[in-house]
Amino acid sequence: MRTPWLIAILVLLAAIVPVAGFTDYHLFQLTMVVVYAIAILGLSLLTGFNGQISLGHGAFYAIGAYTTAILMTTWNVPYWLTLPVSAVVCAGVGFLLGLPALRLGGLYLALTTFALAVAIPQILKYKAIEDWTGGVQGLVIDKPDAPFGLDLSPDQWLYLFTVAVAAVLYVIAWNIVRGRIGRAMMAIRDHAMAAEAMGINLAMVKTRTFALSAMYTGLAGSLGAIAVQFVAPDSFGVFVSIFLFVGLVVGGVSSIGGTLIGAAFIEFVPNLADKVSKAAPGAVYGVILIAVMFLMPAGAGGFLYALWRRVFRARSGQGAAPEQPVEIGAVSYEPDSGLTGMQTGAAFVDRPVPSENAGRNE
Repeated sequence: MRTPWLIAILVLLAAIVPVAGFTDYHLFQLTMVVVYAIAILGLSLLTGFNGQISLGHGAFYAIGAYTTAILMTTWNVPYWLTLPVSAVVCAGVGFLLGLPALRLGGLYLALTTFALAVAIPQILKYKAIEDWTGGVQGLVIDKPDAPFGLDLSPDQWLYLFTVAVAAVLYVIAWNIVRGRIGRAMMAIRDHAMAAEAMGINLAMVKTRTFALSAMYTGLAGSLGAIAVQFVAPDSFGVFVSIFLFVGLVVGGVSSIGGTLIGAAFIEFVPNLADKVSKAAPGAVYGVILIAVMFLMPAGAGGFLYALWRRVFRARSGQGAAPEQPVEIGAVSYEPDSGLTGMQTGAAFVDRPVPSENAGRNE
């Protein structure tokens, strides 16, 4: 069975089975997992595949959420029509913020984005725009009913709608990473000077990647606002950005599929920690996070890939890597293609180290 068909079947099962057997509350939790996965996917495109560190993506999440909330409450725009508007707004803000990224890098860029995440809640409380944003009180949104007279509850329909949007966004991200643009992004991440020498426009690729990443996270914010039915400035503090970054690292910095695991981690583990200890849930959460990082230092994506290689070797009875091209995260890697040493997916492929006598005449 070809991989696209297998993925399509898995997506259908993930959409149908929960709707048929889960309660509305559990469907709401799964909807938030998908929402967080979209946001982490946007962060992965920026950090994992382009090498730009952001600690402020919660700001784009907030901008997307408020764009949808304002359009729905002020102008009665249908919820589905707010998504393209949110995408354009967040992409524009991301492009403008990406311009300083051309001169900043590493920790300086991370600090700049972190400052944006700190400032956004205060801006949303500003009295000049209080009539739109609702100020400190925020805005309340009505959860949409299922269209066409479908016998579905609002939570069931919203889960299906979110999964459909996520499927489209994942397909787009998958094709971008596997294409020419994705190779340019990873070339800049691995060695910017060499990429520029090969004719890659660093400024254009970086700003477009930042805009694309902001668009993904903003769309996640829009879907999250519809699911929660409420937006307020204090709901989008700096911890939103920190949690998204935690989900990125847990899932695998450069793993597209790992974003779902990272999203499930930040959605369910805090609740688990609260059940384990009511007095110190933060301590329990920290211990779990440390344990996960110790057991899976390359994230869930790298761990699953390493597990897949072991299973393949055990079945083939060989100690060498598989002869056929395999998929590592989102990049096709062939053992003899010269891509060794390049960070692909969530794992590094070791480059052979030449011996001391290499190049000498015996």
